[in-house]
Amino acid sequence: VQLQASGGGLVQAGGSLRLSCEVFGRTLSRYSMGWFRQAPGKEREFVAAISPSGRATYYEDSLKGRFTISKDNAKNTVDLQMNSLTPEDTAVYYCALDDLSSGLFRADYWGQGTLVTVSS
Repeated sequence: VQLQASGGGLVQAGGSLRLSCEVFGRTLSRYSMGWFRQAPGKEREFVAAISPSGRATYYEDSLKGRFTISKDNAKNTVDLQMNSLTPEDTAVYYCALDDLSSGLFRADYWGQGTLVTVSS
């Protein structure tokens, strides 16, 4: 199983970025997917998750309304749309796949991470 994340970069505060994660080795319609992030000097934290069908989404409370997770099961991709970015959103963002996809999200496979830098 391989997860390939892309879309990171440098953006000014208030701007937007869209991250994408392509999954190889799993049919995405059967699996929950998630995004996590790790800021410099901090632990990795949960950002968002989405159910196998894509109908249910979950967010870290402080990110609701700014971040949107979506998936395209036909393309085997999951995206994270990030709006109104602040310097506090600067982090390496990781996509993850839950191989069990039952109950609380559990990251079994990780992408390589994509760096998002928000300048003030």
